Formats: sequence, C-alpha cells, structure tokens
Amino acid sequence: MRRRLPWTPSMVALCLAALVPVSGQRSGNPRRNVLIFVADGLRHGSVNAQDTPSLWAVRREGVHFENSHSVFPTFTTANASAIATGHGLGDTGDYSNTIWPGFATFDSGNFGLLPVTPVPFLEDDRVLADLDGHFGGNYLGSDTFLETARAHGYRTATIGKIGPTAIQDAAALAPVDKGFPRAIPGLIIDDSTGSDAGLPWPPDLSAEMLKVGIPSAAPTRSNGYGPTSPFNNGYTGDRSHPGTIAVNLVQQDWFSDVAVRVLLPWLARDAATPFALIYWSREPDGTQHNHGDSRGALEPGINGETSRRALQLADRDLGRLLAWLDAHPAVKANTDVIVTSDHGFATISRSKIDRASRTSSESARHDYLGDAGGIDTLKGTLPYGFLALDLAYDLQLSAFDPDQRPTGSRLYKPLRIGSSASPVVVDTWEHPVRGNALLGRSVLDSSGSDARVIVAANGGSDLIYIPDGSAETLQHVVDRLLTYDYVGGVFVDDKYGKVPGTLPLSAINLVGASRLPRPSIVVAFKVFYMNAANLQTAVQIADTVLQEGQGMHGGFGREQTFNNMAMMGPDFKKGFVDAAPAGNGDITPTLNHVLGFDPPKGALVGRVLLEALTGGPPSSAPALRYLRSAAANGKQTLLVFQEHDGVRYLDMSCVVVPAASDATACR
Repeated sequence: MRRRLPWTPSMVALCLAALVPVSGQRSGNPRRNVLIFVADGLRHGSVNAQDTPSLWAVRREGVHFENSHSVFPTFTTANASAIATGHGLGDTGDYSNTIWPGFATFDSGNFGLLPVTPVPFLEDDRVLADLDGHFGGNYLGSDTFLETARAHGYRTATIGKIGPTAIQDAAALAPVDKGFPRAIPGLIIDDSTGSDAGLPWPPDLSAEMLKVGIPSAAPTRSNGYGPTSPFNNGYTGDRSHPGTIAVNLVQQDWFSDVAVRVLLPWLARDAATPFALIYWSREPDGTQHNHGDSRGALEPGINGETSRRALQLADRDLGRLLAWLDAHPAVKANTDVIVTSDHGFATISRSKIDRASRTSSESARHDYLGDAGGIDTLKGTLPYGFLALDLAYDLQLSAFDPDQRPTGSRLYKPLRIGSSASPVVVDTWEHPVRGNALLGRSVLDSSGSDARVIVAANGGSDLIYIPDGSAETLQHVVDRLLTYDYVGGVFVDDKYGKVPGTLPLSAINLVGASRLPRPSIVVAFKVFYMNAANLQTAVQIADTVLQEGQGMHGGFGREQTFNNMAMMGPDFKKGFVDAAPAGNGDITPTLNHVLGFDPPKGALVGRVLLEALTGGPPSSAPALRYLRSAAANGKQTLLVFQEHDGVRYLDMSCVVVPAASDATACR
C-alpha cells in the first residue's frame, strides 16, 4: 500500500502547470513531420555561433536543453538504443558498443558466415541482425520510434553512420532465410547499403540516385587516399605516427547529398503523408577519435584544429537539411526538428591518472607485441586490454583472445602474460587485438560461457561478465578493481546484493527487462581535467587501441554525459532555455506524446519534455543528488545524479575516500 504524502507547494505548482494547454495534448494530434539530427560525439560545450552556426541557430530559435544528458555507459550504440526506443539500457540490453550476448556471433550460420567472436562490436549491420535473430527478431525488446511512426501511416528513413543508423529501425534487420530481408518497411542507408555486408537498395531509390547522379554505394572514410595517409579520415596512426589531419568529407558529402537530393524529396512527395527522417552524422566523433593534432600530448587533445573542422562539417550537414526545409516552407511549417548527440568526449591518457601521477598498474610495466609482430606499446603505457590483463595477472588466470582463433587444438588464442619468453625482447607481453579477453584455466566453448571472467573492452568504461554467476569470483574481481589506480567507479549487478566499494547497476539504470545477458560489473575509468573549471579540457584513461592525445568516450565524467540537445518546430517553444534535466531517452516519449502515439511502457523509460512544448510549464533544475557506496579498503564509489518526474539522469561518478566532499570529489 502506498503512503499518502502531504501536499507541498512544489506539488501544487506541478498540478497547476499540468492544466496549462500543451500543443501535443489537444485532441486530434497533428500529423507532424519529424527530422532528428544526431551529431555523433558532439560535446555540449563545442557548440558556438562561429564554428557551428546551424546548431547554434536551433538552440536560439527553439528550445536549448542546457542540462542535457546521454545515458551511461556513454557509447554510441547504447545511446542509439535509448534514442530509438525511449527505454533505458536495462531494457534495451545495448549496454555498450562491445558486449557479451552469450553466444558466438553467427553461430547459427546467418549470412553464410562461420562463428566468430563471442564479444562482438555492434557497429555492424550483420552483427545487429544476428542479435535480432537470437532474440525474437528485435534484440532491443521494444518498438522503435520509426516502427511506431510507420504503424501510424508515416514514411520513414534513417541514414548515416553504420550501427546506430540501423538501430533506429532495429527489427527491420531481422534475418530472413539466414540473410538480410530483401525488402524492409522503411529505408536504412549507411556505410554498407548495397554491399554484401548491408541491406539492398530499394529499386525505386536506385533509379532516383542514378537520375540525380549520386553513386549507389557509400564511399569509405578514406577520402580517396591510402590506408596510412594522414588525409584518410579512418587512419588512426600509431605510437610513432600521428593520426588523420582530414575530416570525413567525402563520405559525409555523400550522406548529405542522398538526404537532401533524394530522401527528403521522396519522403515529402505526398503532403498528405507525414514522414520521419533520422540523420546520424559520423562527425565529429570519427575525427575526434583519430585526429593527429596531439600525438602523445594531452593538449590540445581533441580541441585542435582538425577536430574543429569536424564540428564545422557536422554543422554544415545540419545546415543543408535546414536549408531544404527553408526552401519548402509548407513542409517546414509542419516539421519538428530534434537535434541531439549520443555522448560527449574526452582526450585519451594512456599513462597519467591525474595531472601529476602516472599509473603503477602491472599491465603498464611491460612492452607489448602487436598483431603485426612488432612492439606497439612500450613500458609505462597502458596497453589495449589493460583491464583484462591486470585481472588475469592478479587472479592467476590464463587470458584468451576471443578475436583470434589460432590453428591447432585451441579455440581462442592464449595471450602471453607473466612471462619473458619472447626471443626478441625480454619481458614482452601480448595484449588482445580488440582489448577483449576470456579469463580462466581453459576456454573450450565457442560462446565463452565456460570462462571464469569475460572482459568486454569499450573505451572509457569496460563490461565484466561472470558467466557462472559466482559470488566468490565477483568478490575477487571487485577486490582487485578497487586497488587499480585508473578505476573511477565500480557498479555491480543487484543480484549480488550490497558489495562494499561498489554501487548497484540499478543505480545507473542498467537493471530492467533486457533480453541480453546483463554484465556482472561495469567499470568506469578515471577522468581528470587540465582546467578544473572547463569540461572541454577533460582527460580520461581509456581501454582503446588509440593513442594518448586522441579522443575517446564511454566514461563517467560530466563532459561525456553532457551531450548537446535542442528542438524547434511548431510544437516547441521559441527561444526557450530549459533548465530541467533532459536526455536521449526522452526524445521518443516526447515525440510519441506530441504525435498522439502510445507511450513506451515500463519502468525504465524517459519522460515527456512537457516544459519544452508550446504552452508548457516553466522549468528549473533540481538539486544534485549523491549516492555513496559502503567503503572497502578506504574507497567508495560516488555517483552524482539528478531526478525529475521520476526519471534519473546520470551526471558523473568517481572513486573517493570517505572524507571527500560530495560536491567537489569528482572534479
């Protein structure tokens, strides 16, 4: 039985505000068009009138969410799932870009492929389709906004970066006869469309592409240059060579051309039929990852000139979409525009854990052989897969690379650690090629389910799975994690109860109705700031192949949860700054409300942004809240968050000592 609480002035104000007419609440909801623009990896603080005039204009002309949030872990596919469904990650199961789904990818023979890794990277349409095939035709377990819109008579299309683009219409990828369906109800256009690795082109659009002179295959990120050219946007560089100095111009031009010259005219050809278009820009994310402006240095990091040009390119693409609407005023008058980003960003540190100190981790005390046979990581630097290597060493377990299958009797390649057996360099270890590892005495099942511990490396945070659910193993892992100087927060599956030094996964919205296995532990890595007053100067430890000075996300600093959100159109206020917390999980509930669709069901869903709608109530920011774990060995995990209308928004996390101040501990 629920206790009846006394009425407070704030409760009365909320009830009175609810009586104010709101455009989306009137009878006979408008059949608005919807344009969603996602600038991958755009930090809130990167938007300004000079570099990003189109993004700035949407803020100024519509609603600027000055207290916006991505979901944590702050990865692309995770946030894509929240944008698509309005559900938290505990429901979608898309916990990070790399996960353990409980089986070896393609073990059912989808796409005629042999089984590969049990720790797949999700920015791949065939991998997403394979997940659909294993989990009832829709691994997310919930309808997406585009599915719902089609059920209400909308034309739909989603275009842009491979992975998150298809997630916006996830169920459309479900395999038919172990391959992609020959026809899908909406349009999905990404890097792989028309190739063996992607969906086929719809015949009527193929003809339209030919008519306007646009090739029907997406260009790569190479800009037409070779694999190690600094003008190839996909070139990451290495410890001896800087990465790219060119933005993703050619591919972005292609996506932009297709959207403006083909998709928008096709979607809007019948004024009586509304449309929904989602455009997922790879920039500035791709350039911030790979840039060559700051090799081996924390400054300028991701604030250099190449990253700045990537911001300008993403803004230009939004500007082209908005210009098309300006040229078609009748369409514009009936179109709501939503701008968001999936996550923020930080500069990578491979050694420093704060401005003065370097890691003393065991994994950083060795040279490492790369997959090409040479030394790719030197002593003093954290290797790719450092978390898995440290755990294997400390728990005295063997480490197997799930992304390498050697010839012979072994299923997955064992990694050489704790040995100086190299004939070339004394004390040379091996790291996993993608950072992932299966830890145990042996691993004989292709699913990895007989491993004691599975580490899915992701970047600013990693996932740890304990397949047999052993509480003893979990405690051993947690005990080690709390000794690592690069750890910035530890969260444990609620089924293990209260574990000192950690907070439960439910505290960060990761416990829900997911169809996929839930990680046993989520580990966030340490974040610090070159200037404590400026989030743009954030630096973080990252489990990545990228080099110090390049960019990464996935962590739990405010610079990474602080995405960019703005909305404008006939259903939104003009020139309004929304102080209330808002997030990627609120986009679908708000659009469903405005358009008269049924809202997402369940506990882990976003809220309707009523205060942003025409005639809606005013807004204010709630006080920050703090949650501390019990102490273990003098350490606690601290979570900083906000709550509004029953929704929890995650700001940041860090590991603290009991005497640390809540308000300043994570900065």
